[in-house]
Amino acid sequence: MPASSFTEQDILCSFCAKSKSKVEKVIAGPGVYICNECVDLCVAILAETRVATERPSPDESAPEKERVPDIPWPDGMTDEEILSHLPRVAAASARVEADLKAWVEQLRGRGVTWARIGAALDMTRQSAWERFSGEE
Repeated sequence: MPASSFTEQDILCSFCAKSKSKVEKVIAGPGVYICNECVDLCVAILAETRVATERPSPDESAPEKERVPDIPWPDGMTDEEILSHLPRVAAASARVEADLKAWVEQLRGRGVTWARIGAALDMTRQSAWERFSGEE
């Protein structure tokens, strides 16, 4: 199996898309990354909105797992704003998928079977192979 083409230089902040070399630090999560600049911005936003979050949200009566997160969501956006936001969402999805593929390639390089990889991802062996093998 060929070595993964994913390198540290490929790491981009999942929020602002700046490369690791353009910021001081990047923190890694499961399939996502956040730079120190975006963390600072998040801290500032949270500090500003702390009082606003104390009031109940309109969907607070819904079970917790069904609640919509309090983020800019399409309901408050124009069609043009949503359309201009789509490429960022698609790019984030592509980065997460590339990261997942790199993890699977690591496992395959260690001889882990497609059945075990599929089970870990809650899919069949065949589905895992079709999604990650690169073969048709």
